[in-house]
Parts: sequence; structure tokens; C-alpha cells
Amino acid sequence: MARFLPRLNAVRAFDAAGRHGSFSRAAQELNVSHAAISRHVRGLEADLGVQLFKVVQRGVELTPAGQAYLARIGPALDEISTASESIRERDETTISVTSEPTFAAKWLMPNLGHFKRAHPDIEIRISSSASLADIRNFEFDIAVRYCRELPSGVETDLLSDSPMFPFAAPDFPEVQQPNDMLKQPLLNEDAGLLWRRWFERAGIPDPRLPEKPEFYAWLLAIEGALAGQGVVLLSEELAHTDVAAGRLKKLYPVGLTIGSYYLVYRADIGRRKALKAFRAWILGATTAFRSA
Repeated sequence: MARFLPRLNAVRAFDAAGRHGSFSRAAQELNVSHAAISRHVRGLEADLGVQLFKVVQRGVELTPAGQAYLARIGPALDEISTASESIRERDETTISVTSEPTFAAKWLMPNLGHFKRAHPDIEIRISSSASLADIRNFEFDIAVRYCRELPSGVETDLLSDSPMFPFAAPDFPEVQQPNDMLKQPLLNEDAGLLWRRWFERAGIPDPRLPEKPEFYAWLLAIEGALAGQGVVLLSEELAHTDVAAGRLKKLYPVGLTIGSYYLVYRADIGRRKALKAFRAWILGATTAFRSA
């Protein structure tokens, strides 16, 4: 008797939407449009003859039938993925890493030489991107992501607590109290919202920020601070290389934490010596950036 098998893309779309409880987040994971996820799910519902999701005020929610189906197909997809990965021909000494761009530029690349010298037989392929990567389905071996909440369905290790401090070029005026920085150019990514939260954390509940704060992406804001154009809020792992080289200095010891950097990977990482070696190296190299 022939198997009844729904379309795999539809099953993958349903699995992602069910795990996230969101068509939008499923679309991000699979790098497709919201409409594509909706179309796949509706097609799967038609094939199965059941309603898998219901619309609620905050978005979508699994029906009892959807919950039961997700519980069965999730492990099946994991098994298919593991079986396919185990038989696929590949170079066991090559690791694919996707990293959040600022971490890639300011910490990973400046420090990667230490790993390469210790493991000259392992090739690292790095992709710098803020887009979500499908680690569960082997799009990349490992990801470095800045998270405010942990992703589901994967393993994670904390790399850095990432409290953000004000940094500036070495010849920038000294700061005795937080108010002193209100007189200086503040470099931002978000039109001053992070700076407002930092000043509140430093004991100034209603800071009078410049009417038109300097608005840059992180890497541009960092370059502006290095060039003496203002003060940037930056976590210590991102500032580490420039501080060690004498290009940046911390202006004030109050830190603001809104998220942390994590290493993201599948549970089977220990099956490949190269992945295990990279994980051990990056956790050891970032020890100073985690609280005890």
C-alpha cells in the first residue's frame, strides 16, 4: 500500500509555525514570505481535512488537532534530518558559522586566528548576517546570535552577558558623572532609546538628550566613536579589541543589559570533532564576558 505523504515544504512550514506560534517567525526561520507559510499551511489543512490553526487576537494558535500533529511530525522531521545529514558526503573538517554582523566584525574575526593556529586542519566558513538561520535543518553548523529570548528547538550556550557601557576615543573628555555625557555627541542605532534607558539606569530618570541624536547602525556608530565623533554604547566583547589596542576607553562603569550573545547549535554537535573543538574554543575565549 502506498504511503500517504503530504508535501514536505508544507509540513516544514507547519512545523516552524507550530513551534513559534507565529507565521511571521516561521517565515523568518525558513527565509520565505508570510504569505508562503500561510499558503503551505492552508494547503496542508486541505490535504488532511482538518483545521490545524485558529486565528486569535495575538495571531494564530494550534487547534487540538494541530497540537497532536505537531507532536508527531516534529520528531519525524528531526529523524529525517539526522538520517540525511549522517549519509550526506561532506568535509568533516569544515565548519559553517553564521554570526550577527557586529560580533563577527568586532570579536570573531579579530580573535579567529587563535583558533586557526590551534587547529590548522579545520576550515571555518563565516557568514555575517542578522537573518535567522535554520540550524535545525543544517543551513549552518553553528550560529552566534544576540538574543533577548532563547530560540526553541536548538541548544544554546551563553557567550556574553553583554552589558553596554559608554565608550569613546582615548582623547575624549573625562566623565565624572553621567550628566557630563549629555553635553557630548551620542552615537546611536535607535534614535536615542537605548541612551535614554542607559541614563535611567545611571540614575537620571528624565535625561535631556540632544534633539537630533546621531543615528547610525552599530558598526558605523563604533567607527564614529573611534574617529572621535562621539560616545557609543557598546558591550565589552565588542569593544575588547579596540580597548586593548588603545583606540577606545570606557567612560563610565554603569552597564545596561537588554540581551546577550549566545552560541546556537544542534544537540548532535558532539558527533563532529571540529564542531566540538570550535565550541570549546569560543566558550573558553569568551569566559571573561560572562558573570560567574
